[in-house]
Amino acid sequence: MAPLLATAPNAIFFDEHKHPPVNANAADYYGHHIYTRARTYSNFLSNFQPPSHYPALWSHPRRGMFTPLVPTCRFDSLIKRGADRDIITPDEKPYTPRRFLIDVEETIRIVLEQEDTDGDFQISVTDSGPKVLSLGTATSNGYKTFDIRGTYMLSNLLQELALARDHGRQHIVLDEARLTENPVDRLSRMIKYSFWSSLTRRIDGDGLEIICADPKNRTANVKPRIYVPHGEPRMAEYYRKVAEDKPHLGLDVVVLPPKCDDPTFVKSLNDKPGLLALAMREVDDPKGSKTLKGIPFIVPGARFNELYNWDSYFISLGLLVDGQVEMAKGMVDHFVFEIKHYGKILNGSRSYYLCRAQPPFLTDMALQIFNQLDRNKYDENKKWLKRAIQAAIKEYHSVWMALPRLDPETGLSRYRPAGLGIPPETEATHFTHILEPYAHKHGISINEFSEKYNDGTIKEPELDEYFLHDRA
Repeated sequence: MAPLLATAPNAIFFDEHKHPPVNANAADYYGHHIYTRARTYSNFLSNFQPPSHYPALWSHPRRGMFTPLVPTCRFDSLIKRGADRDIITPDEKPYTPRRFLIDVEETIRIVLEQEDTDGDFQISVTDSGPKVLSLGTATSNGYKTFDIRGTYMLSNLLQELALARDHGRQHIVLDEARLTENPVDRLSRMIKYSFWSSLTRRIDGDGLEIICADPKNRTANVKPRIYVPHGEPRMAEYYRKVAEDKPHLGLDVVVLPPKCDDPTFVKSLNDKPGLLALAMREVDDPKGSKTLKGIPFIVPGARFNELYNWDSYFISLGLLVDGQVEMAKGMVDHFVFEIKHYGKILNGSRSYYLCRAQPPFLTDMALQIFNQLDRNKYDENKKWLKRAIQAAIKEYHSVWMALPRLDPETGLSRYRPAGLGIPPETEATHFTHILEPYAHKHGISINEFSEKYNDGTIKEPELDEYFLHDRA
């Protein structure tokens, strides 16, 4: 009688008929550890002593029929570069969708080592690798391999492996269809199920650690800092309490003056940049009292880890397509808050953007969202729309139809942002080619020229004009 087979508690076994749908979101697709009853030889069994009455079965371990039930393991046949490619086993079912049995970390290592020749942790047309990788198929338990070819499939493979790792998976069964998916369909699916959530931010005690990070901050002062607008004492007190409760953050809470967009003042903040506070809602805390909670919003990502103006308009259109009406509505609430406290919808919600605006899309943004709000809350929705339109009217008259943004000769509006010195949020060498002739003219280094130009020691009106247009 064969011994009982050991299983992991609450194990979910791979069944090709119960495999998650190809287009499932990452949480559903990678949310469960998969175990297998397939014929598997694993290096996890190196210390296992087979029963004496099964010697023949272990004389050819890769064909072995006796194997305890273990998690899908790291076996040497999962990832191959040529061996056994022509072997066809009885397990192979050519009429079923092709799936691969993959060791996540090992495959990531091999993909990056072999294909990521420029070392940017992604696979693109600029990489000069062989653009082919063999993966073991799930139905053959890794004996039969299939080539993944080309930039698109390999880049999708790396992305899927990263998602699997994010969900704590060491081994996965991956559908080939996720690698060959139509690019538009894949991008739409990834945006809906992965990108929105990974790009969601909130400015409150729970979200500050992520949102305070600013890749654009090149100063020596990287201490997390939040600037709270004048006239919001409760908000300032809330953030002071967060700083007290979470001393590891090292959060600096600063209240802005009533007129916070004066160019000289904004320039004075360049060596201590920080996040600008946005709208919050009053909610019940676990103790039964009232507290504040940040309204979530979407950031563009990469270097841009804050709320942006016209990015948010196009983001909101995508959110509406994906049914995330409340998220889009919250971003309008932030814009209304910015107009009230910062005088305009800012280019972005960092201190160095206080003098800058972007195209006024608020009215259309609010109308698009209003049309998709719950029809059963018509009165509430109408009040919300009224607040948004009133804020847009205020910005229209005080910003776009006022000097310096109104051109008196043509009657047209322009960006015309205020600001002094070199914009501080750019990459270190971004303006090198612009500044070099001026530094040469004064006989000093570019760094010396930048310091003297920023502190006003050196005057260059032509350069002032250039940076005005750059900010715009």
